[in-house]
Amino acid sequence: MAEKLIEVKSLRKYFRVGHSQVLHAVEDVSFTIEKGKTLGMVGESGCGKTTVGRTLLRLYDADGGQALFDGEDVHRIPRNRQKGLSRRMQMVFQDPYASLDPRKTVGAIVGEGLKIHRLCKTKAEYDAKVFELLEMVGLNREHASRFPHEFSGGQRQRVGIARALSVGPEFIVCDEAISALDVSIQAQVINLLMRLQKQLGLTYLFIAHDLSMVRHVADDVAVMYLGTLVETAPADTLFEHPMHPYTVGLLAAAPEPDPDYEQGRKANLLTGEVPSAINPKPGCRFCPRCPYATDECRAAMPPLAEVELGHRVACYHPVGQPSPVAG
Repeated sequence: MAEKLIEVKSLRKYFRVGHSQVLHAVEDVSFTIEKGKTLGMVGESGCGKTTVGRTLLRLYDADGGQALFDGEDVHRIPRNRQKGLSRRMQMVFQDPYASLDPRKTVGAIVGEGLKIHRLCKTKAEYDAKVFELLEMVGLNREHASRFPHEFSGGQRQRVGIARALSVGPEFIVCDEAISALDVSIQAQVINLLMRLQKQLGLTYLFIAHDLSMVRHVADDVAVMYLGTLVETAPADTLFEHPMHPYTVGLLAAAPEPDPDYEQGRKANLLTGEVPSAINPKPGCRFCPRCPYATDECRAAMPPLAEVELGHRVACYHPVGQPSPVAG
């Protein structure tokens, strides 16, 4: 059996809003990622994808559940071992313009982790490692003396990737790592991430909006809606045979250069507004927008249950390719 590097069990993260209201950002989320694999996480803006990634890396404290890395709960690891944990788990942030310190040179940014974890014994060793990291992500050693404002968005994201790689991590959260880049640059960064994964044996949580990129890069896909997981499956299975009404609508909303497909997808487009995650009502959170909702759906949250091998759906009425009921 494949070895699980990441195992998340019933993870919860809440934020207090005012004196009496609570934002349920992440509610009862469970998934696994096998070592050397990529889990793509998709969903509308504000659904909790980034919060899951940050809580998994302990940038946020969890309010319930477990986030296991290599069998250990990251939120229960003693303080004296947290520094070692941060070496093994890193993050590539969404905005390459905001995630790099404008006052530091690229060499200093990439080499900061080397200094914090004391991974180099001499200045010569440190410089050689910084140059090696820059060249690994497609930059030149001459770039080490420049500042972030002297680079394009794609180059800055490469710097962010080099910074994440500097401490030799096993797991990287890619939080919308390509969304702020031009389309042609997105492909270059994706190819770089895939090459590094193969070369270094990395494991990824790949958070994104671009479904076509997720299908290209991910082994498995998890679909989030309003803080909950509604469907998980191998990538090809989910894209070819979605079973949750939200997933069907999400895929239908993706642009497709096929006139015949364009006509057929309109019936599955999502309508209505996303409800608030502040003090949510009981039941399935997709109910207000679901054409198949019943009293059962409104009464209790459906569990994320396996309906086919490796295919889990949080729906009392899982479907294949639904056509919404008129009216």
